[in-house]
Amino acid sequence: MNTQPPAPKKTLLEASAKFNLVRSIDQNFRWLTFSLALSVGLILIWIAYSLFVIALPAIQKFGLGFLVDSTWNPVENIYGALPHVYGTVLSSFLALVFAVPLGVGVAIFLTENFLEQKILQPIAFTIELLAAIPSVVYGLWGLFVFLPAIKPLLQGLNHNFGWIPFFSTEPGGRQLFGASLVLAIMILPTIIAISRDTLTSLPPKLRQGAYGLGATRWETITQILIPAGLSGIVGSIMLALGRALGETMALAMLVGNANQVNISWLAPASTLSSLIANQFGEASGLQKSSLFYEALILMVLTLLVNVFAQLLVSRFQQVE
Repeated sequence: MNTQPPAPKKTLLEASAKFNLVRSIDQNFRWLTFSLALSVGLILIWIAYSLFVIALPAIQKFGLGFLVDSTWNPVENIYGALPHVYGTVLSSFLALVFAVPLGVGVAIFLTENFLEQKILQPIAFTIELLAAIPSVVYGLWGLFVFLPAIKPLLQGLNHNFGWIPFFSTEPGGRQLFGASLVLAIMILPTIIAISRDTLTSLPPKLRQGAYGLGATRWETITQILIPAGLSGIVGSIMLALGRALGETMALAMLVGNANQVNISWLAPASTLSSLIANQFGEASGLQKSSLFYEALILMVLTLLVNVFAQLLVSRFQQVE
């Protein structure tokens, strides 16, 4: 009589070996991803620590008064960051004022089929190309093409609305307002791309249900789609704000690099990044340390914006 070994035992051993192998791979993959995530945090801490060490002489000498002092005098070694913090925040705010309505509007236009896809696709591709243009190219274009083109408009604002403090200065070749407009163009692709992806990913049932209840297209967009995708739209705005805060070359070429706090938007100004770019090559000693202090301030400012953005997006997601 022909006897064969029981097959179930062999099958059970093979299954157990495969299970152990899969578990081992899963554990190794978890450790790998954890190590990569931890390395990102360590790199961030390393960068912040390096900036702090080099900026320490300026921190010890000027303290937090560095943030409210307007003096920047390399001859007497007296430095303050107030005009640069002011210019950084104001230029980013003005850029958002112009970029957010336009960016969200274009995202809605690209997702709601106002035109045929064969027309919308080239428009979307062209907008995405704006993100690939280097900032120095934006700076050159703004300096030699854009600012001269809008100078009559800025002069008109000064002549007709000069009684408003924001337009009280005769516009020169380089000023904060024109630089902010170029900055708005630079951050547009970020707002458009993320807002468009957010609106595209919304369930089609939202649109269908709104139309089924008799809502118009405008009511569907403003009362259904935008509230449903608000977390993604807010995330795109905060990401664009982070880009605006850290922009260097374009603003260094356009903002005027004037060490002053002027309430007029048509006056020259300065930003943290533009000052660092313009003076770092010749800086030494306490001036170099002060520039690193400004870099540390810019890093903290950007981190705070990102933390605030994450909290804001999480809150909107909970509401949804």
